[in-house]
Amino acid sequence: MRDSDGQTAGYSWARASALMMSAIFASRVLGMLRDTVIAFRFGQNELTDAYRAAFQLPDLLFFMVAGGALSSSLMPVFSGYWERGQKDEAWRVFSIVASVMVSLTSLLVLVLIAVAPWAVALMFPGFEPYRLELTTHMTRIVLPAQVCFLMGGLMMATLYARKHFLVPALGPNIYNLGIIFGGLVLALWLGVAGLAWGALLGAFVGSVVLPLIAMRRLGSAFRLEFNWRHEGAREVFRLMLPVMFGLSLPGIYMLILRVFASWLPAGAISALDNANRQMQAPLGIIGQGVALAIFPALTTLAAREQWGALRATLRQGLRLVWFLTAPATALLLVLAEDISRVLLQYGKFTPADTQLVASALRAFALGLFAWSGQALIARGFFALRDALTPVLIGSLVTLGFVPLCWVLMPLLGHVGLALATSIAATAQMVWMLMVLNRRIPHEEGAPVPLARFVLATATATLLVGGLAYGLHTGLHALLPPFQPNLRSLLIGLVVASSALWAYLYLCRWLRVQETEYVWRVLRRAQARSAR
Repeated sequence: MRDSDGQTAGYSWARASALMMSAIFASRVLGMLRDTVIAFRFGQNELTDAYRAAFQLPDLLFFMVAGGALSSSLMPVFSGYWERGQKDEAWRVFSIVASVMVSLTSLLVLVLIAVAPWAVALMFPGFEPYRLELTTHMTRIVLPAQVCFLMGGLMMATLYARKHFLVPALGPNIYNLGIIFGGLVLALWLGVAGLAWGALLGAFVGSVVLPLIAMRRLGSAFRLEFNWRHEGAREVFRLMLPVMFGLSLPGIYMLILRVFASWLPAGAISALDNANRQMQAPLGIIGQGVALAIFPALTTLAAREQWGALRATLRQGLRLVWFLTAPATALLLVLAEDISRVLLQYGKFTPADTQLVASALRAFALGLFAWSGQALIARGFFALRDALTPVLIGSLVTLGFVPLCWVLMPLLGHVGLALATSIAATAQMVWMLMVLNRRIPHEEGAPVPLARFVLATATATLLVGGLAYGLHTGLHALLPPFQPNLRSLLIGLVVASSALWAYLYLCRWLRVQETEYVWRVLRRAQARSAR
């Protein structure tokens, strides 16, 4: 697989993807360790439900303002000025947007802290008074973290635009370390609220201190300015409203699921959150890693109106995303119980809790390819400075998502809620892809069709999925019973490694181009380890 189009944009997006996926992989490992600490310390019950629910109001603010919306709307505008050599104007736009939005978000945080009791009661009508009070207390602790995420998102957008990827990728690692510290240390004195204080500490260090150091080393410029009438700043604000809805839909789905799950037995919210986080591991590593790495290339190519290169880069990115998510989906379906047991079944976390998480994980996994593809497709629209279309499509799909939850929850419980997200994600991805294909101007030269690629990877995935299922069943039957977590870890490693190698060899035999890219990455990693 070539990345010449990324080189045309001034850097290798394929190499940047490898860097981002590696850094996000480390973040996901720490995220799994974080969930293990929470499960060990508190189990899966009304306490963990209250902790997860405490992020409902902050997450809503995060998804709307700090969670990628501003950074994704700032990046194409900043990049446009930067590519035209107007660096002073680029930094002026950054300064105006940062000054206005940090002030506004700080004010919103203070308001939400004041109205938290009423907001929590409205969002979780199925909670009893104890869980409502505990949720409100922790909500007030984690709300200020959203100011940190906003500041970090803006600084990281300028780092991405200048093709610096390492520091932005490290932020989530620091955040997870903060929560782990809260669970292991602060919880000894503060109980479950120690997790919330750890999250606030991790957000400050990872999203403010770390990128600020990088910005100063790179000679960045900032001055307090509130001239929101500046042409570039107005363009960012114009893009921001649609972008915040376009990027926040996956998170909004989880907010909706928590509301529905408040009527289910205690532990349902935690089970859905745990399962979603396990699905988010490959989604973050693959889908978001490739999307974040390729976005600067897309914005640069769109600014230069190199439509053929833009279309080819998007196509290559989608092929890579789907090539990597296909075997991940098969393994999540086969190894759901083993994954949940290894990550969570410690201390107060019971085997019954593991089954609740595993059943939801399988339903979430069915939408992995759609969420991963959607992360890249949405940024294709943003690079074209069209943030409205993804919003309209996502809003219409969400209108169908809510009644789908009403139908599936009585039939399948929390599994029905997870399945509803996969159905909605697939519908949204297909719709967005069809529209984007029409939006990008066509140039001479027939594009390489995706049909053969999809057929080849689907065939390899089905064969490898059957192999993984047979091997998994056989190992569980043959291995004698011993420590359940260690047994699941051993079986999971054998099944996953065997399935992934079989998938690579099958795809190579079927002449899937992406296989060569993966082989090159593996050879480079082997060469570095041999030094």
